[in-house]
Amino acid sequence: GLDVPMTGDIAYVGTQSERAGEMIVADINDAGGLDVGGKKYLVELVVEDNESKAESATAAATKLIAQDQVLAIVGPQASKQAVPTGEVANENETPMVSPWSTNPNTTLDRPWVFRACFLDPFQGPVVANFVTNEFGYTKAAVLYDVASDYPKGLAEFFQKAWEELHGAGSVVAFESFTTGDTDFSAQLTKMKGSDAEFLFTPQYYNEVPLIVKQARELGLDFTIVGSDSWGDPKTLELCGDACEGLFFSTHYAAEGATGATKEFIDRYNDTYGEVPGDVAALTWDGMGLVLQAIQNTGGLSGDLAKDREAVKDELGKIKDFDGITGKMTFTPEGDPIKCAVIVKISGGKFTFYDQACP
Repeated sequence: GLDVPMTGDIAYVGTQSERAGEMIVADINDAGGLDVGGKKYLVELVVEDNESKAESATAAATKLIAQDQVLAIVGPQASKQAVPTGEVANENETPMVSPWSTNPNTTLDRPWVFRACFLDPFQGPVVANFVTNEFGYTKAAVLYDVASDYPKGLAEFFQKAWEELHGAGSVVAFESFTTGDTDFSAQLTKMKGSDAEFLFTPQYYNEVPLIVKQARELGLDFTIVGSDSWGDPKTLELCGDACEGLFFSTHYAAEGATGATKEFIDRYNDTYGEVPGDVAALTWDGMGLVLQAIQNTGGLSGDLAKDREAVKDELGKIKDFDGITGKMTFTPEGDPIKCAVIVKISGGKFTFYDQACP
């Protein structure tokens, strides 16, 4: 089951997820199916639209579990949907892998829930350390959506990391807005009146271009830094030259990729006419983790509850999974230990700039 946003604020996240999911399923089925204990199974992908909303994501998960009787769920992607859906999956004892949700609460105290990405308590310090080392700045501004789990959580982890490096009060502007807002001039004007040297904004492709362009219109020419939610082709398309030269932390860099990662990027590009964003690559890995766990059960019983438990147990045992977004070994909490990448937007592309590992 794929629980993703096909409509709503971040519908393009769902489009990429579905494409990656269909690609990996086609590979398996074209080869005759998934070999589990010497028996071949065709894989069926059931896609549910969570409409970019928390309540729709939990309803989608309930349908996938009870009605469609899926063996496992991949998604939701954004933490706003993944955190409440993780509770539904856990209570209904169905394994769930979120490819893209970096908020700690997604997997917290939920043995049935896993993820394919690093966490925000890791990502926050990665950004803080990078900006400190790269630019030597000591005064930060933050702009984030207070009504969404992912940006709110990451903004707080960044603030904590920054103030540990530069002292209390070194985040000189900590400004928020609410999902759906499109005018950020009041918050940016406050930053202009502060002595902030740069802006950290952990927002999505529908907001980043507006924030960057409005900042420039107000005469704020300082560095703007983002997070993994920037890593979508739509960010480049909608932001254009305004985002040239900016940096963000993420899961992989398409430009300069090699091996299996490059093969995936080239295939995706050939099929869909664009370079896949990190959410597509992470969905490929999330699907891969589930399929690996199914194979590792050594055989399916046909009893759905037992088979779901077997898949959950095998997910927890995965070590050194060779994903296209990096090697992954799960902690007992269901979180992978893996590196982050710093990307620079250069020549209208996401280019590798640096790497930070746990």
